[in-house]
Amino acid sequence: MEGKLYVTTPYDKVIALDPATGTKIWEFDPGVNLQMNRSEVSSRGVSAWLDQKANAGSPCKLRVFLGTLDARLIALDGETGKPCAAFGENGSVDLNRDAATQTVWTGGYQVTSPPAIADGLVIVGSSIADNWRVDSGRGIVRAFEAVTGKLRWTWDPIPWASDTKPRTGAGNAWSVISVDREHDLVFVPTGSAAPDYFGGIRKGDNKWANSVVALRASTGAFVWGFQVVHHDLWDYDVASQPTLFTWKNSTPAVAINTKMGRVFVLNRLTGAPLLEVEERPAPKSDIEGEESSPTQPWTAISLVPEKFDVSNVWGPTPTDVKWCADKIKASRSEGIFTPPSLRGSVVVPGNVGGVNWGSAAYDPARHLMVVNTNRLIAWVKLIPRAEFEAENKKDQDNRIYGEFADQSPSSYGLYRTFMFSPSKLPCNAPPWGTTTAVDLYTGKIAWDVPLGSLIPGKATGSLNLGGPIMTAGGVVFTSATIDPHLRAFDSETGKELWTYELPAGAQATPMTYTWKGKQYVVVAAGGHGKLGSKQGDYVISFTLP
Repeated sequence: MEGKLYVTTPYDKVIALDPATGTKIWEFDPGVNLQMNRSEVSSRGVSAWLDQKANAGSPCKLRVFLGTLDARLIALDGETGKPCAAFGENGSVDLNRDAATQTVWTGGYQVTSPPAIADGLVIVGSSIADNWRVDSGRGIVRAFEAVTGKLRWTWDPIPWASDTKPRTGAGNAWSVISVDREHDLVFVPTGSAAPDYFGGIRKGDNKWANSVVALRASTGAFVWGFQVVHHDLWDYDVASQPTLFTWKNSTPAVAINTKMGRVFVLNRLTGAPLLEVEERPAPKSDIEGEESSPTQPWTAISLVPEKFDVSNVWGPTPTDVKWCADKIKASRSEGIFTPPSLRGSVVVPGNVGGVNWGSAAYDPARHLMVVNTNRLIAWVKLIPRAEFEAENKKDQDNRIYGEFADQSPSSYGLYRTFMFSPSKLPCNAPPWGTTTAVDLYTGKIAWDVPLGSLIPGKATGSLNLGGPIMTAGGVVFTSATIDPHLRAFDSETGKELWTYELPAGAQATPMTYTWKGKQYVVVAAGGHGKLGSKQGDYVISFTLP
């Protein structure tokens, strides 16, 4: 049953490789329609489960589970790559069923992260397109029997949504779910209720969107929840997989990394804070019909700047500095949780983080957590519905990453971008991306170093998507940056030990394993369309001495 490395492609092909040589053993193509427009084109991997009740050598004793871009859950025989016929309908379960998705665009409902597996159940969330409609798909989490594909339970993060008019969608669990088998718990990270930037239809705090929720794995029963953002107006999904670890006095704990760069450390069994959390006042919205939350959760661990004003402006030339300063002066800018506005609002940190889906690595011997952070400033503007179509046709200062979103049928559409000056560099001073280590017992940052570069020859840090891993020998490996490099850092000091230029961007988290007495580090290097990193189609393996 052993002896295979499983990888996926952006269009959900599953490939089994020899872990020592990279030789292909088998390949499975789920036949995703390549012509259809989809919200995301990414696959963060598969999950494997060994059926202890099946006879040795029987088909599908080892099952590989895949969630697809067209919202199917597929079970494959780990030995042959063939679908497990007894699972669902010929090896597949249609997740679109009962999800109340919009039939006008089914490409907005997907699965992009590997399923979780707990005691014979396969648990899968849902990835829903941001900002296009209020009444998007339901962000439900479901558990299926690993052998038969029979639905066991369903959990809806935002059950109140059925009472809004129109029905509010999303609140989706698109990232990676964590499993605590010992305590029969799964930890579900959730995103914003739809749409991200206007909440006039979804009044209140919107629980349990923008949260981590502990569910009973066997039944789906709610155990506890912790909301990191009330009534989200900034696309502050909980993008990172919850990090399970043991805190002081053997207390089971969970660390929640957020796009805000704030880290919440909680008791894993109760949700009670282990490091201080308090509610602090937040700026009030000036948009008609919007009721922003008067407070937001604060924690002592903050990994990125939460304020950006004229005094913080940076640029390579005086022209760039002036452009950025003028942009801020014309906008609303009151630090973190500045609500979207009609004149435009500065959002710090921006919607890519803080910490994104790359999640964290943890060293239990040093109680040290390592994450990659982004430090870009976003700019968002709400557009009244009657003006949206005309505004959409105008030229904008969207030199990089600018986009419009309909948010239909709410009262406001959206324009959002990042604050890049005419030089196409950020308006805030570097570093623009870092690898950071924090002591989870004390909440103190141990080290913080630039990750990657946007200016050749300078350690500016880079926008990054993907996370780090950490070995028992005290080495942190990470890629994720726009520049195509895999890097190694000393986990004690953050000193860069080694770097290797990959043939394409590696917007992925590396993995490590031991095979026949030798340790390997493997990373997928395929590039990233939205980041504009170098494209390719590679799986690169390294051996450790």
